[in-house]
Amino acid sequence: MEELKKCIREAGQFMDKVAGVLDADGMIIACTDEKLEGTEDSSARAVLLSDESIAITYGRTYVKLPISERTSYIIFVDGADTVARVYIELLSNWILAVLEERNSDAEKEAFLKNVLLENELPGDIPLKAREYKIPYSLPRLAFLIRFEQAEEIDCLEILNSMFPDEKNSHILAMDEETIVVLMEYPRDEPELVDEIARQMLDNLNSESMATIHIGIGMPAETLKDTAKSYREASLALTVGSIFQNETYVMRYDKLGLGRLIYQLPPTLCHMFLDEVFPTGAYEALDSETLLTIYKFFENNLNGSETSRQLFVHRNTLVYRLDKVQKITGLDLRNFDDAVLFKLASMVRKYLEKQEKGSLKTTGGKWWHS
Repeated sequence: MEELKKCIREAGQFMDKVAGVLDADGMIIACTDEKLEGTEDSSARAVLLSDESIAITYGRTYVKLPISERTSYIIFVDGADTVARVYIELLSNWILAVLEERNSDAEKEAFLKNVLLENELPGDIPLKAREYKIPYSLPRLAFLIRFEQAEEIDCLEILNSMFPDEKNSHILAMDEETIVVLMEYPRDEPELVDEIARQMLDNLNSESMATIHIGIGMPAETLKDTAKSYREASLALTVGSIFQNETYVMRYDKLGLGRLIYQLPPTLCHMFLDEVFPTGAYEALDSETLLTIYKFFENNLNGSETSRQLFVHRNTLVYRLDKVQKITGLDLRNFDDAVLFKLASMVRKYLEKQEKGSLKTTGGKWWHS
């Protein structure tokens, strides 16, 4: 519908006759004279039933435009002279070409989605890529964008406006909450990956007023391998939501221990926690003590810097760390004990998220990574 209106609007800029498009019920759905849109043309049914491709009646020239077996449109131009016939022939060829291109774009998008979801046979992918003129052996990576409290169409429009001339970039709406940007990997400037993600985040946040999170997969050498990059981007979002919930851009190659913990069975996680923390030990740590621990870790076990950031005396920090050791049996000033506590606290966070049922995966199949 929008393509038809766009064609007719552009045609109106050079035509000196009123022209438009009717649907099968005879309603004018697009017209160079916008006041006529929504009105009915009683000649439409007779034109559709006629065996002639072009009909002239009541001072108008009509031509049928079959789109599919179920869908037909009628183009009309005011006038019954040679000029009207030339105009209607030009319009019909133009609109058919636009609709054919739209259908081709829709088929290409469906193909790319099937590649990402691993619904295409591996042997068919190079052949179909050639058919749709998509380079097969081109390094790409997937940006998976999850948005909340935003209209999907708004986010699509924003992203399309950001990459209007990128012929090797594909923007695909996977479902109501996620969009994939499949982009050529800047092998010579890998730092551009973070820059592109920041630009997408800034534009989407400022223009859509949405809550945006972006997951980034690893580079894929061929189109077939982009499915793996998509799974990795999905895993980055899921794991990031557990262990980096204040971060809005998550990279698969920066997930660290979180990626390992996420793939551990819950039974093993519970056994590990029982071995690390005595019963009720972690729960006995108050919020002030936990904040001290996290700051201590953030500062790489540097006591002086931690004291400065917490605005407490060094002796106060020592007292709190002694308290942690007394409750848990772990001395966080010792590297091995600190690693053990850090790992156990991450496992605990993972189990809490899982038990609350708040883990959200996108696209599935992350376990193949």
